[in-house]
Amino acid sequence: MPADPMQVWRICKAQFAAVSFTGEGARLYAGRWNPAGIRMVYTSTSLALASIEFFVHLDPNVAPNDLVSTAATFSAAPKSIQRIQLSDLPANWRTTDNKALQRIGADWIASQSSLALEVPSVAVPGEWNVLINPTHPDLSSVTLQPPQPFHFDDRMFKVNARESKTSV
Repeated sequence: MPADPMQVWRICKAQFAAVSFTGEGARLYAGRWNPAGIRMVYTSTSLALASIEFFVHLDPNVAPNDLVSTAATFSAAPKSIQRIQLSDLPANWRTTDNKALQRIGADWIASQSSLALEVPSVAVPGEWNVLINPTHPDLSSVTLQPPQPFHFDDRMFKVNARESKTSV
């Protein structure tokens, strides 16, 4: 019996929407699961988790107004998705700039063992993000939906929160 398709989400600036699933950003800048120079696409298992994962990188004083969200769907066949178990991670896996996690991600990309790798979220314990290998031969099986405008609630930003309190 075939596995159900899996849907994941990614949020980015609108100007990067066309290349948001190429792994170019990760190639240019190291991330939790990749050293610079390694292409990797960071996605989340829900739009809500994608928004939190994006939010933790924002300036709390500036509400962005140029974001889009993109949903992607691919088959969840056993060979196309692997999962990192928490028990397989170092005790300090939640720390920033963790070279051990970057090595895990780089080794996974190099192995070409799967199209996607589920990894635990640091921002929301108990939730899972999905890394996509943009160099995997099965990448063409990923279907992208058209990007949709995405906006955070203004109350999430300090400047806007102060303004709304004084206007009440």
